[in-house]
Amino acid sequence: MRSLIRATMLAAALAFATAAPALLSTPAAAQASLIDINTASKDTLETLKGIGPARAEAIVKGRPYKGKDELVQKKIVPQNVYNDIKDKIIARQK
Repeated sequence: MRSLIRATMLAAALAFATAAPALLSTPAAAQASLIDINTASKDTLETLKGIGPARAEAIVKGRPYKGKDELVQKKIVPQNVYNDIKDKIIARQK
């Protein structure tokens, strides 16, 4: 019985140790896939929901942004469009 418990605990510890690095790197990977509104091309910006050629051009002309919420503050995109894209964009500073 002890052997079974030890084996189960060892298997669980190994499974966690193997999965832990992947869990820790997920936020970094997600951040790397964010579209930077300060540097992205018009074509890249147009891949976002609700962003067409005119809004993409307005985003490019409004650069630089201190924060992604400036898209709404500067009236470049309406709040409902911002709500759809806010988790997909970032405004990195130089």
